Amino acid sequence: MKRILLVLLAFALPAMPAEKLEKWIYKSTNLLVPKNADEVIALLERGRAAGYTHMLLADSKFSRLGELDERYFKNAARVKDAAVKTGIEIVPALFSIGYSNDLLGRDVNLVEALPVRDVPMIVKEGVAVVDDKDAPTLPGGSFDDRKKWSWADESVIFENGTARVTDARGVNSRVSRRLNVQPWRQYHVSVRIKTKDFQGEPEIKALPEKGAQLCWSNLGVKPTQDWQVHHTVFNSQENKSVNLYFGIWSGCSGSLWWDDARIEEVAFMNMPRRDGCPLSVRTADGKALVEGSDFEQLRDTLMGMKPWQGEFDVWHEPAMLRTKLPDGTRLFASYHHTQTIYDGQAMICPSEPKTYELLRDQAQRVHKLWGAKGYMMSHDEVRLLNHCDACRKRGLTPGQILADNVKRCIGILREVNPDGRIHVWSDMFDPNHNAVAKDYYLVNGDLSGSWAGLDKDVIILPWHYGKREESMKFFAGRGHRQVLAGYYDAKPERIRDWLAAARGLDGVAGVMYTTWKNNYADLEAFAKAADAAR
Repeated sequence: MKRILLVLLAFALPAMPAEKLEKWIYKSTNLLVPKNADEVIALLERGRAAGYTHMLLADSKFSRLGELDERYFKNAARVKDAAVKTGIEIVPALFSIGYSNDLLGRDVNLVEALPVRDVPMIVKEGVAVVDDKDAPTLPGGSFDDRKKWSWADESVIFENGTARVTDARGVNSRVSRRLNVQPWRQYHVSVRIKTKDFQGEPEIKALPEKGAQLCWSNLGVKPTQDWQVHHTVFNSQENKSVNLYFGIWSGCSGSLWWDDARIEEVAFMNMPRRDGCPLSVRTADGKALVEGSDFEQLRDTLMGMKPWQGEFDVWHEPAMLRTKLPDGTRLFASYHHTQTIYDGQAMICPSEPKTYELLRDQAQRVHKLWGAKGYMMSHDEVRLLNHCDACRKRGLTPGQILADNVKRCIGILREVNPDGRIHVWSDMFDPNHNAVAKDYYLVNGDLSGSWAGLDKDVIILPWHYGKREESMKFFAGRGHRQVLAGYYDAKPERIRDWLAAARGLDGVAGVMYTTWKNNYADLEAFAKAADAAR
């Protein structure tokens, strides 16, 4: 009878209300500008009306709070006041591990870098220059003869010494030549490009026989431009040959012309100087030369300085090794160089002690400013890792290095805010996304196991729409709460797909309107779609 009564009571009582779904807004800004603070305040007010509860606030200035004057803090105070009035919790983003340019503005030499080994050089008029007798060449670089290239797609038209592509919709348009290279050397590729009403993505790629491509820089070509030189740089790594491509992979409209393609071996370009990136110069008979005595101090003073400190360009004239050694003296130089990804992305070395000094300083200053209940660790798309000596000497995989880094970052946040919540992007800790075994951009080795550094109370922000079900199940299985980054400048209704895939999973606490285009036109529609799906 007692059991029957309990069952009847269970049906009679109303169902327990579901946990209120948090609604987040992502906002990246620069609060040094008063107008930007006004925009954040207006967005908070809109968010309150639409039912939003949190704002993930990113500002590169969070890494340089010690350098800023009172103007910045007055604007931040206005935003804090608005957050209190609207009831929206500010969650500041810090620890930019992956897109590390803001932290690198504090010390550009902390940038992660690839090794260059035993570049042969020869002294000429007081400067050691690369001995390029074995350097690859592009005899077809003027594009005067298709036969000088290994192959070209039919959509590429060779005319008047150029290679033209016009309205090649839905097809590849590439020109390629196989080149012999020396392992672990630094190569500079340049080409002149002209366009007219062009829509597409021209690329230069250096592809080895196995493994990931070696260069990833966006060329920055405009829809209509006169002849302009564009650059990329790559490290040959262990390869003795590469297939060098000039092409368009995803189709195009309008016209683009290639001309005057060149490749050269270079040295000391984007060269950091730190213990984990040693420089060594020796003579042909093995004698080690002393910097400051046998040759002048060698620094790439342009590295990480264009257009401002912490921003790394693809190409500039390299530093020069100046010496009083006799002309004709043969030398061998080894060093490290960084390499940007896409539009200037640079990665900080997670194995240098000074990196953690910067992270701890940032956490302390950001918490003093915001006093937030929670913070966002900005680990995201770590695309260059485990090449410098500081990383390699640890004998760890990239996944283990990243696990150690995020664990130390969590520890720093626990120091400054013991009871605070900690959040992180999903991708570098997700085996269904970027935490993969091999061939992830310029990462040297296996990223698997990076998730081992995450405490279970760290809240995950998954964002891989194509693998949303697998990703959410993975993190739910580890006991993590999750806030779904479900907008990503797509249709606001897409959050329904996320929430449908999340049904039956524990710990799905919220959704986030995540725009990288500063587009908030769908803010209200996204909130409504999330409520309807819930």
